[in-house]
Amino acid sequence: MRILLCCLLLLSPALSAGQFMQPDNLFPKVQLITSHGDIVVELDRSRAPLTVNNFLSYVKKNSYNNTVFHRLIPGFVLQGGGYNPDFKAIETLKPVFNESGNGLKNQLGSIAMARQSDPHSADSQFYFNLNDNPSLDPGSRWGYTVFGQVVSGMDVLEKIQQIETDVSEQLGWPDVPKEPIILKMVVLLPQE
Repeated sequence: MRILLCCLLLLSPALSAGQFMQPDNLFPKVQLITSHGDIVVELDRSRAPLTVNNFLSYVKKNSYNNTVFHRLIPGFVLQGGGYNPDFKAIETLKPVFNESGNGLKNQLGSIAMARQSDPHSADSQFYFNLNDNPSLDPGSRWGYTVFGQVVSGMDVLEKIQQIETDVSEQLGWPDVPKEPIILKMVVLLPQE
Protein backbone atom coordinates (compact mmCIF):
# COMPACT_ATOMS: atom_id res chain seq x y z
CA MET A 1 0.00 0.00 0.00
CA ARG A 2 2.84 2.42 0.86
CA ILE A 3 4.52 1.73 -2.46
CA LEU A 4 1.28 2.45 -4.30
CA LEU A 5 0.82 5.71 -2.38
CA CYS A 6 4.41 6.76 -3.10
CA CYS A 7 3.91 6.05 -6.81
CA LEU A 8 0.69 8.08 -6.83
CA LEU A 9 2.46 10.96 -5.12
CA LEU A 10 5.37 10.93 -7.53
CA LEU A 11 3.17 10.76 -10.61
CA SER A 12 0.75 13.43 -9.46
CA PRO A 13 0.86 16.62 -11.58
CA ALA A 14 -0.12 18.62 -8.50
CA LEU A 15 2.90 17.32 -6.61
CA SER A 16 5.31 18.18 -9.41
CA ALA A 17 3.78 21.65 -9.69
CA GLY A 18 4.31 22.09 -5.95
CA GLN A 19 8.06 21.77 -6.34
CA PHE A 20 8.10 25.33 -7.69
CA MET A 21 5.96 26.70 -4.87
CA GLN A 22 8.18 26.69 -1.74
CA PRO A 23 8.66 22.93 -1.84
CA ASP A 24 10.50 22.81 1.50
CA ASN A 25 7.85 24.87 3.30
CA LEU A 26 5.33 22.58 4.99
CA PHE A 27 3.15 25.56 5.96
CA PRO A 28 3.12 28.11 3.12
CA LYS A 29 0.90 31.14 3.55
CA VAL A 30 -1.29 32.76 0.93
CA GLN A 31 -3.09 36.09 0.97
CA LEU A 32 -6.51 36.24 -0.64
CA ILE A 33 -7.23 39.82 -1.66
CA THR A 34 -11.00 40.21 -1.91
CA SER A 35 -13.37 43.07 -2.62
CA HIS A 36 -14.26 42.97 1.09
CA GLY A 37 -10.77 42.75 2.62
CA ASP A 38 -7.79 40.44 2.87
CA ILE A 39 -7.64 36.92 4.28
CA VAL A 40 -4.36 35.15 5.08
CA VAL A 41 -4.40 31.36 5.16
CA GLU A 42 -1.70 29.01 6.39
CA LEU A 43 -1.76 25.88 4.25
CA ASP A 44 -0.81 22.48 5.70
CA ARG A 45 1.35 20.57 3.25
CA SER A 46 2.37 18.11 6.00
CA ARG A 47 -1.16 16.69 6.14
CA ALA A 48 -2.56 17.52 2.69
CA PRO A 49 0.39 17.63 0.28
CA LEU A 50 -1.55 16.83 -2.89
CA THR A 51 -4.30 19.31 -2.09
CA VAL A 52 -1.94 22.13 -1.11
CA ASN A 53 0.12 21.64 -4.25
CA ASN A 54 -3.05 21.52 -6.34
CA PHE A 55 -4.24 24.81 -4.81
CA LEU A 56 -0.82 26.42 -5.29
CA SER A 57 -0.83 25.31 -8.94
CA TYR A 58 -3.93 27.46 -9.47
CA VAL A 59 -2.30 30.31 -7.55
CA LYS A 60 0.82 30.07 -9.74
CA LYS A 61 -1.31 30.20 -12.92
CA ASN A 62 -3.27 33.21 -11.56
CA SER A 63 -6.42 31.13 -12.09
CA TYR A 64 -8.13 32.49 -8.98
CA ASN A 65 -7.54 36.13 -9.88
CA ASN A 66 -10.77 38.02 -10.64
CA THR A 67 -13.07 35.16 -9.73
CA VAL A 68 -16.15 35.24 -7.51
CA PHE A 69 -17.33 33.54 -4.38
CA HIS A 70 -20.48 32.09 -5.89
CA ARG A 71 -22.00 30.36 -2.86
CA LEU A 72 -22.59 31.79 0.60
CA ILE A 73 -24.48 30.03 3.35
CA PRO A 74 -24.01 32.07 6.56
CA GLY A 75 -23.01 29.87 9.47
CA PHE A 76 -21.93 27.14 7.04
CA VAL A 77 -19.62 27.88 4.07
CA LEU A 78 -18.34 30.50 1.62
CA GLN A 79 -17.37 28.81 -1.67
CA GLY A 80 -15.34 30.11 -4.59
CA GLY A 81 -12.50 29.34 -6.95
CA GLY A 82 -14.55 28.15 -9.90
CA TYR A 83 -16.11 31.05 -11.80
CA ASN A 84 -15.36 34.48 -13.18
CA PRO A 85 -17.79 37.36 -12.45
CA ASP A 86 -19.88 36.35 -15.50
CA PHE A 87 -20.19 32.84 -14.01
CA LYS A 88 -18.07 31.25 -16.72
CA ALA A 89 -16.10 28.31 -15.34
CA ILE A 90 -12.34 28.73 -15.05
CA GLU A 91 -10.02 26.23 -16.69
CA THR A 92 -9.32 23.38 -14.30
CA LEU A 93 -6.54 20.86 -13.82
CA LYS A 94 -7.00 17.15 -13.19
CA PRO A 95 -8.97 16.35 -10.03
CA VAL A 96 -6.93 15.75 -6.91
CA PHE A 97 -7.00 12.62 -4.73
CA ASN A 98 -9.17 13.06 -1.62
CA GLU A 99 -7.05 13.55 1.51
CA SER A 100 -9.92 14.07 3.95
CA GLY A 101 -8.60 11.41 6.34
CA ASN A 102 -5.63 13.61 7.25
CA GLY A 103 -6.87 14.55 10.74
CA LEU A 104 -7.73 18.16 9.87
CA LYS A 105 -11.34 19.05 10.64
CA ASN A 106 -13.93 21.23 8.93
CA GLN A 107 -13.83 23.78 11.75
CA LEU A 108 -14.52 27.50 11.84
CA GLY A 109 -11.90 29.28 9.74
CA SER A 110 -10.53 26.23 7.95
CA ILE A 111 -10.25 26.05 4.17
CA ALA A 112 -11.24 22.87 2.33
CA MET A 113 -11.80 21.59 -1.19
CA ALA A 114 -15.27 21.50 -2.70
CA ARG A 115 -16.10 18.45 -4.79
CA GLN A 116 -18.90 16.55 -6.50
CA SER A 117 -20.35 13.29 -5.12
CA ASP A 118 -17.23 11.47 -6.40
CA PRO A 119 -14.81 11.81 -3.46
CA HIS A 120 -11.86 12.33 -5.81
CA SER A 121 -13.45 15.05 -7.97
CA ALA A 122 -12.06 18.21 -6.33
CA ASP A 123 -10.27 20.50 -8.77
CA SER A 124 -10.20 24.31 -8.33
CA GLN A 125 -13.13 25.10 -6.03
CA PHE A 126 -12.57 25.60 -2.32
CA TYR A 127 -14.58 26.85 0.63
CA PHE A 128 -14.12 28.49 3.99
CA ASN A 129 -15.90 26.93 6.93
CA LEU A 130 -18.00 29.63 8.60
CA ASN A 131 -18.76 27.34 11.53
CA ASP A 132 -17.67 23.95 12.87
CA ASN A 133 -19.03 21.52 10.25
CA PRO A 134 -18.36 17.95 11.44
CA SER A 135 -20.85 16.63 8.85
CA LEU A 136 -18.21 17.46 6.20
CA ASP A 137 -15.51 15.36 7.90
CA PRO A 138 -14.91 11.72 6.98
CA GLY A 139 -16.89 9.10 8.86
CA SER A 140 -18.58 6.15 7.22
CA ARG A 141 -17.95 7.93 3.90
CA TRP A 142 -15.31 10.19 2.37
CA GLY A 143 -15.22 13.74 3.72
CA TYR A 144 -14.07 17.04 2.27
CA THR A 145 -10.33 17.70 2.42
CA VAL A 146 -9.28 20.46 4.81
CA PHE A 147 -5.88 21.87 3.82
CA GLY A 148 -5.35 25.03 5.84
CA GLN A 149 -6.55 27.55 8.39
CA VAL A 150 -7.25 31.29 8.35
CA VAL A 151 -4.57 33.09 10.39
CA SER A 152 -5.91 36.60 9.76
CA GLY A 153 -9.04 37.98 8.17
CA MET A 154 -11.77 36.22 10.14
CA ASP A 155 -13.35 39.68 10.45
CA VAL A 156 -13.57 39.75 6.64
CA LEU A 157 -15.41 36.43 6.63
CA GLU A 158 -17.75 37.75 9.35
CA LYS A 159 -18.48 40.85 7.24
CA ILE A 160 -19.09 38.75 4.12
CA GLN A 161 -21.64 36.62 6.01
CA GLN A 162 -23.86 39.70 6.27
CA ILE A 163 -24.33 39.86 2.48
CA GLU A 164 -27.77 38.82 1.26
CA THR A 165 -28.11 35.83 -1.03
CA ASP A 166 -30.78 34.70 -3.45
CA VAL A 167 -31.45 32.21 -6.21
CA SER A 168 -29.58 33.39 -9.30
CA GLU A 169 -32.05 34.09 -12.10
CA GLN A 170 -29.26 33.56 -14.62
CA LEU A 171 -28.12 30.19 -13.27
CA GLY A 172 -30.93 28.90 -11.09
CA TRP A 173 -28.44 28.33 -8.25
CA PRO A 174 -29.43 29.04 -4.64
CA ASP A 175 -27.25 30.92 -2.12
CA VAL A 176 -25.63 33.27 -4.66
CA PRO A 177 -24.52 36.57 -3.08
CA LYS A 178 -26.60 39.49 -4.35
CA GLU A 179 -23.53 41.73 -4.08
CA PRO A 180 -20.56 40.16 -5.91
CA ILE A 181 -17.73 39.01 -3.65
CA ILE A 182 -14.68 39.26 -5.89
CA LEU A 183 -11.47 37.36 -5.28
CA LYS A 184 -9.14 39.89 -6.87
CA MET A 185 -5.91 37.97 -6.38
CA VAL A 186 -4.26 35.18 -4.42
CA VAL A 187 -0.60 35.74 -3.53
CA LEU A 188 1.89 33.24 -2.14
CA LEU A 189 3.57 35.09 0.74
CA PRO A 190 7.35 35.01 1.19
CA GLN A 191 8.63 32.13 3.27
CA GLU A 192 9.32 33.13 6.89
